[in-house]
Formats: sequence, C-alpha cells, structure tokens
Amino acid sequence: MSQKPISVIVVDDHPLFRRGVVELLNDSEEMHVIAEYEDAFSLLEEIDSLTPDLLILDLQMPDKSGLEVLKQLRQYDQDLKIIMLTACADQDKIIEALRLGANGYLQKDTHSDEIISQLLSVLKGNIALNKDAINTLANHLRENQVEEIIQSNKLVDNMTERERETLYFIGKGLNNKLIARELGISDGTVKVYVKSLLRKLNFHSRLELAAWTHQNLSEKLLNKES
Repeated sequence: MSQKPISVIVVDDHPLFRRGVVELLNDSEEMHVIAEYEDAFSLLEEIDSLTPDLLILDLQMPDKSGLEVLKQLRQYDQDLKIIMLTACADQDKIIEALRLGANGYLQKDTHSDEIISQLLSVLKGNIALNKDAINTLANHLRENQVEEIIQSNKLVDNMTERERETLYFIGKGLNNKLIARELGISDGTVKVYVKSLLRKLNFHSRLELAAWTHQNLSEKLLNKES
C-alpha cells in the first residue's frame, strides 16, 4: 500500500539550513530528497539527468539569483513544481517569482510542519504561501492595481455569470478540478474562464486573481445576481 515518495531537490547556499531542510523532508513519510546543491550552476548542470517532482530554491545565491534560475527552468519545464524558500519578504520579489511561474513562496522561518503541509498542497495543484506573503501580495494588489476597479460595479457587471462563479471559487482557493466539480463543468471550460478573467482584470497569474478576489470581491460575487 506504500506510495512512491515525492522526489525533491533542495538548492541553498547555506549548508546548515540546507541540511536542516533535507533532514526535515527525509524524515517525513511522503518525501525523499534526491539531490541537494549549494549553487545554481551545479543544479542547472545536472537537472536534465534528474526527474524531481519538486524543487525548493533559495532566492538569493552567490552565483545566480533564484529568480534567474526560475526563469531559465520555466523556459523548458512547465510541469516541475518550484517553491522559493527565502528569508526575504520583499513584495516585488514575491510578485516577480509568481509571475515567472513559481508554485509558492515560503519564508525560512516558516514552521517545519507548515512547510511540509504547504509542499504537499502544491503537489495537489495549489500555491504555497504563508500568511505574511499572502498579506504582502494582497496589499500590493490593492495599492497598485485595484483602486480604480473597485470604485464601481462595472467590472463585475462585465463578467458572465460563469466567470463570476469561477472568480468566487478562485478567491476561496479552489483549484480547477474542484471548481469544475462545483459548477458541473469540465476542467477545460474552467481554464477558458480563468484566461478570460485574467484578460479582463489585467492580471498575470491565477494567484493575483485569488488574492484580489479574497480581499475585495468575495461577498459581492457571492451575492451578485445573474
């Protein structure tokens, strides 16, 4: 009945911290670290010969930033789950990492149990963010993108009923499969609605949709009549 453990690569230039993460993951029942690196160059040199399910990547490394590595990896591998694990809570870096395709952004002081929980959540199609990162992202969106939008109901009025329902469930943190189940439609149709919402709201990622909706529109969408 045992399942194959989730294969993980850990990249961090601090030996003690890296060793702690490796031990944490290997001590869990679900995960197994198949490789660890202290720099980006070594990772990029060998990544093609490995088949990890998950990559935990430090944001700041001496030879190349984690964001550069993320961008490079995403050019040829869209399926690998990549989590940025960092001591930095800079909102610009959080936004940039998510726009470049990171599946999560966790701070290094995150409790060990939460790290495991968040990583497992990513394998189910969710985004890993601790509360500080969520608040940082939501504040960024409120300050920089939504003020003009929430002055009126025109944006919501411009959505179809299905788009409003989809946006509501995105704000509640549901992935495409769960949204499809709630609405009685296919995953592919949900993807069409998500793309349309990104275009109408001028956002770049699903996470931006979720954070903005959660902060500003969840109740409005819930109570909106078609």
